[in-house]
Amino acid sequence: MSESAVTTESAARTPAGRISLAAADERIALGPLDGRYQGAVAPLVDYLSEAALNRDRVAVEVEWLIHLTTQQLLPGTTELSDAQKAQLRAVVTGFDTASVAELAQLEKVTVHDVKAVEYYLGRRLPAIGIENLTSLVHFGCTSEDINNLSYALGIKGAVQDVWLPAAHALVAKITQMAQENRAVPMLSRTHGQPATPTTLGKEIAVMAHRLGRQLKRIEKTEYLGKINGATGTYAAHYASVPSVDWEQVSRSFIEGLGLTWNPLTTQIESHDWQAELYSDMARFNRILHNLCTDVWSYISIGYFAQVPVPGATGSSTMPHKVNPIRFENAEANLEISSALLDTLAATLVTSRWQRDLTDSSSQRNIGVAFGHSLLAIGNVLGGLGRLDTAEAVLADDLEHNWEVLGEAIQMVMRAESIAGVPGMENPYERLKDLTRGQRVDAARMQEFVSGLGLSTKAEARLLALTPGGYTGIAERLVDHLQD
Repeated sequence: MSESAVTTESAARTPAGRISLAAADERIALGPLDGRYQGAVAPLVDYLSEAALNRDRVAVEVEWLIHLTTQQLLPGTTELSDAQKAQLRAVVTGFDTASVAELAQLEKVTVHDVKAVEYYLGRRLPAIGIENLTSLVHFGCTSEDINNLSYALGIKGAVQDVWLPAAHALVAKITQMAQENRAVPMLSRTHGQPATPTTLGKEIAVMAHRLGRQLKRIEKTEYLGKINGATGTYAAHYASVPSVDWEQVSRSFIEGLGLTWNPLTTQIESHDWQAELYSDMARFNRILHNLCTDVWSYISIGYFAQVPVPGATGSSTMPHKVNPIRFENAEANLEISSALLDTLAATLVTSRWQRDLTDSSSQRNIGVAFGHSLLAIGNVLGGLGRLDTAEAVLADDLEHNWEVLGEAIQMVMRAESIAGVPGMENPYERLKDLTRGQRVDAARMQEFVSGLGLSTKAEARLLALTPGGYTGIAERLVDHLQD
C-alpha cells in the first residue's frame, strides 16, 4: 500500500515575516544528502531513490510479463516477438523524469504505488500491439512480489556498482599507506601511554586487514527474492492455472534476474539477507570510524602533517590552522549511517503475522544509510590523500621513551635465568623500579644493562637495541595484506 504525505496546519506554517522557502522552490532539500552533499552521493540515485525503485518495479513487471509469455503458461498466450520484447524493455531503459511525473499522477488516483506501476505499463501495451495481454500484467502478484524484487535489484546494484568500488578504493589507499610506512618505527600507545614500539605501516595494515575482511563478507551477500502471491502459497496461481509448476516458474524467474530464490515466505520476503548485509556494512563503518579517530589523533601529535589545500580556510580567526575536517566529517557520517543500518537490520527481520507495513517506511531510508557511508568513504579517501608522514617526529618520540625497552630487557633476563646465568632474579620488579612512571634516557638504560651481569652475547644484543629498532617483525607482518 502506498504511503501518502499528510499536510497539517502546523506543517504549513512559515516563521513570521519570512518568505516560505518550500513554497518558493520545491527543489530546496530538507536533508544534506539531497543538498550540500548531493554530488558526493549522486551515483546512488540510480539505484536507491524513489524514482529508481519505480523504474525497477517497471522492470520487474516487464520481465514477469515476458517470462510468462515465453513459457506460454496461460492458455491463449504465445511467445512475444523479439521486437515486442525489445519494445517492452525500452519502457524501462526509457524511464525518465516524465515517467516519474506520470507515475506520480497515477498514484494520486490509485493511492497505491505498485498499482500505479501496473497501470503505467498497461498504458504502453497498445503501442506495442499486445493490448490483449493487459490482464497478464501483474498476474498472480501481490505488491510485495514486485517490491521485494525491485529492492533487491536496487540494493544489489548500489552495493556492487557504487558502494563496494568506493570501499575497495579506500582500502587500496590504506594498503598503499601501510606498504609505504611499513619500516617507519613508531612508539605505540596502549591506554594512551608509551608502549612497545611498532611501525606506522603495521598499524595502518591492521586497519586495512580489518576493513578488507568486512568487504569479503559483503561481497558474498545473497540477494534473495520471492514471487509467490499474497501469503506465499501460490494460491491464486494454482486456482487460475493448476497445471503449471509455479514453484519452478518462480525460481527460474528470480534466478533469471540474478537473485537467489527464497522458497518459503509470508506475503513478504523476510528481509533477513538485508539485515545481514546492513550489519556487515555497519561493522565496516565502525572500523573505518576507528581509523578516523586514530588518524585524527596521530595528526594531533604531529605524526602526520596535513598538506594544505590552496585557498582553503582552516579557521575563521586562526590563519595557521589546517584542521582534520575530512576525518571529523567522516566520523559524523559513519555514525549516522551505522545508526540507520542498525535500525534497518533490527526492524526488517520482524513482520507481524503474514504482513505489516513497517518495512515499507523503513526501506525508504536505505539510500540515506548508504549515502552517509559513501560520503564518509569519500572524505576519508580525500583526507588520507593529503597526509605526509612526519618521520622526524616519530623518531624524536621514540628517542624520548627509552623506558619502553624495559620489556625487552626483563624478557632477556628471564631467558638468561633459564639458561643458568646467575643474578637474574626478579627481572620484572627490577625493571619496574627503574622505569615505572619515569623517563629513562639512552645512557641510563645502557648503564643499567651493563650492570646486570648478562652473558656477553645477550648484553651486546641489548646494548645495540634502541626504541626505534625494537619493532619485532612489524615490517614483515604488513605482507599479510597480500593473503
